[in-house]
Amino acid sequence: QVQLVESGGGLVQPGGSLRLSCVASGFTFSLYVMSWYRRAPGKERELVASIAPVGGMADYAGSAKGRFTISRDNTKNALYLQMNTLKPEDTATYFCKAVPTSLAWSPLTYWGQGTQVTVSE
Repeated sequence: QVQLVESGGGLVQPGGSLRLSCVASGFTFSLYVMSWYRRAPGKERELVASIAPVGGMADYAGSAKGRFTISRDNTKNALYLQMNTLKPEDTATYFCKAVPTSLAWSPLTYWGQGTQVTVSE
């Protein structure tokens, strides 16, 4: 059974930091492009950052560049998002997403259930 379980969200003051984690099971993690998305209240879900299956190549949304760092540990089937200098506009539910490469057995995309991040005084 495929699972993506996010954790690490919470309430943090502006300027603070959080580290989100996403632990995967049920598929070959190293064959998937992994991403973090977020959905703020009243807004569409948006891409935050993505990372290649191996090698660490990453892309970031403009709002995340210079403040967030995406990483992964394929030995632990884990995806991370280090978020620094958080702003109130970063308040959202954060989701991890797994997209298969051509080497994966299944063409299906997987989503986690999300973890809430609230940036407020």
